[in-house]
Amino acid sequence: MFASVPDLLRLVVVPVLVWAAYRDVKNRRVPNRTWRPLFALATVLLVWDGVDSFLAGGLTWSYFLVGAGISLLLVIPVSYGFWRFGAFGGADAKALIVLALLFPTFPAYAVGPSLLPVVETPTRAFALTILSNTVLVGACYPLVLAIRNALAGRVTPLMVVGWPVHWSDAERTHGRLLENGKGFTRSGLDLDALRMYLRWRGTTLADLREDPERFRDPGSLPAEPSPAGDGAVADGGVIEDDWGAAAFLADVSSAYGTTPEGLRDGLDVLATRETVWVSPGIPFLVPILVGLLVALVYGDLLTSALRTVGVV
Repeated sequence: MFASVPDLLRLVVVPVLVWAAYRDVKNRRVPNRTWRPLFALATVLLVWDGVDSFLAGGLTWSYFLVGAGISLLLVIPVSYGFWRFGAFGGADAKALIVLALLFPTFPAYAVGPSLLPVVETPTRAFALTILSNTVLVGACYPLVLAIRNALAGRVTPLMVVGWPVHWSDAERTHGRLLENGKGFTRSGLDLDALRMYLRWRGTTLADLREDPERFRDPGSLPAEPSPAGDGAVADGGVIEDDWGAAAFLADVSSAYGTTPEGLRDGLDVLATRETVWVSPGIPFLVPILVGLLVALVYGDLLTSALRTVGVV
């Protein structure tokens, strides 16, 4: 492979993103320290490219200004905004911000007789290509869910947003319940919040199911609750308060937006049903990784599709 020194250094992000995507799939947790060296490298390379482009002048400088402008003024604010509004997690936003800084313009890699990426955009803003590829890859996720459920004979409106799991797997599953006492819901109990609640009470879902009436009684709450943690899957009464839900949330302050009513509904479902439908959510670092790899090898999927139909 032949490429400039900055473009070769940019490839460091690939193995880091592979590891981060693996962690995202496994436990939805990526340490903040993962991104700090990449932020530093991206800043150095951005300045390096800026100086080289300025000295080269002409279209090289123009492409850099356009690419850096789109990265800094569009991709980074959009990524931050999606995180602020809860569309995806902090690790997803950090990954996209790092990529926006690392790849303001299209890199160039000569592999044998081929020059990669193959399909470039008129603006040559590579960060925008990564973002659009990621969105297109992520949009395929409901189709994958639907196919998986259809092959298992589960043909239902829920087949495009989730799948059923046995109650005993709920403590080891990421996602959100798609059911409450009234039926289907898109705002069911977050299973991270469930794990926090069970750890706070020092119990398990199996114990809760064995004697639900005792656990519904707020008088059964422990005098000194255990630390609730953050809900990650482990690597290895005078006042009416069913399940002690309000007391739990008052103690931990926040559990992924869970309300006492939402926690009670989720616990009622998990205490009585053998299987529950769960929306696993998208471990979004996976589409980001795939979007980056496709961008590095092939280029811009949206531009390619538009050219195919004669739009551009």
